Amino acid sequence: MASDIIVWGRINSSNVRKVLWCLEELGLNYEQIDAGGAFGVVDTPDYRALNPNGRIPCLQDGDFTIFESNAICRYLAKTYGSVPFLSEDPREWALADQWMDWTTFSFGMPFRNLFWNLVRTAPEDREQAAITHGIEHCSAQFAVVDTLLKDQPYLSGHACGVGDIPLGSLAYAWFNMDFERPDQPYLAAWYKRLTERPAYQKGVMSPLT
Repeated sequence: MASDIIVWGRINSSNVRKVLWCLEELGLNYEQIDAGGAFGVVDTPDYRALNPNGRIPCLQDGDFTIFESNAICRYLAKTYGSVPFLSEDPREWALADQWMDWTTFSFGMPFRNLFWNLVRTAPEDREQAAITHGIEHCSAQFAVVDTLLKDQPYLSGHACGVGDIPLGSLAYAWFNMDFERPDQPYLAAWYKRLTERPAYQKGVMSPLT
């Protein structure tokens, strides 16, 4: 029997991983349909009717459709989540939610350039300047997170929540790409806690390609 929730997007996309992880944390049944990259689909009229931007992921929940990975995760958390994954305190929610936007706007682009050069570009075509800048920038940004995680186990506070999802999805690649990382023990401990979660294992820990 088909699920009412459909996720469009390839599983090796960090943005799709966010949504899959969130769905797994919430224990929801869903169908995932490959789209984007080598799978195509995103330029078809039917898909553009769902997401006129032609990007992934896109989520259908019955007759409701939404795109943009952070917005999807917020929607799922507020629709299906409960304590402790979803805080009922608006201030606690806001403190978790801020890390979602922080990941996108303070961390995302330098990390994307690093990832594309190290994972999706042939060694002879890599831009070393972009790699060096990406490592330096992301390490500095992760230092902010490392300091926070000294005093709390998750970005969302005392429990894993929606605020951990965007950065946690990128952390999988950070800790599995081949380069020397700085010693950031609280960040590493947070990542280890994530890897022990069945939802993270299923939603995020697929091969980097």
